[in-house]
Amino acid sequence: MGMERPGLDLDHPIFSESVRRIRQWLGPTDLDPVQQEVLERLVHSSGDLAIAADLRFSAEACALGLEALAGGAVILTDTAMAAAAVSPMARRTFANPVRSILEWAPAVAPPGGTRTAEGIAAALAACPGAVVLIGSAPTALERLLDQPGGASLPALVIGMPVGFVGVAESKRRLAASDLPQIRLEGSKGGAGLVGATCNALLRRAWLNQAAA
Repeated sequence: MGMERPGLDLDHPIFSESVRRIRQWLGPTDLDPVQQEVLERLVHSSGDLAIAADLRFSAEACALGLEALAGGAVILTDTAMAAAAVSPMARRTFANPVRSILEWAPAVAPPGGTRTAEGIAAALAACPGAVVLIGSAPTALERLLDQPGGASLPALVIGMPVGFVGVAESKRRLAASDLPQIRLEGSKGGAGLVGATCNALLRRAWLNQAAA
């Protein structure tokens, strides 16, 4: 017997009505259907229609993310807040483990460094093929990009650190890398937005599998 599934209605009626309005306000886009769902959830979470101009996807990023999440990939986050944003949807869909890279970080940041940057390499080694959410720590994104290639590389990086110090630089490095990625250009980002992106992918992967 297959996995017993709860009802397919993962959306609150208020969310559904919000998305309907967002689609009207956005108008036509050149995004594919999954990318469009990511954008709509980001607009819903941020209240910012202009976020569409800053959203970028590498080739096959969404497809690779859907495959990894449907396969039960670990979701690694750079903050407890991002983990909290994703955990409810993960529980309702594929029960993906959601873990913060701070679990692998030292208790105290080294001089000139951050705990998240120190924890990312160990987290990737412990969770190969993870979906990685970086919403607050450009230093963690930089350290991820410093890692050598191999089996420990993530299946997808959702790179949306927020702020003004080191953020744009880390996003430019991510853009120039070969890693599958979804990112926001400029200073925009945060735990809520990486969580929204991952939730959009979890929802779509679940609905796709349920309809198969």
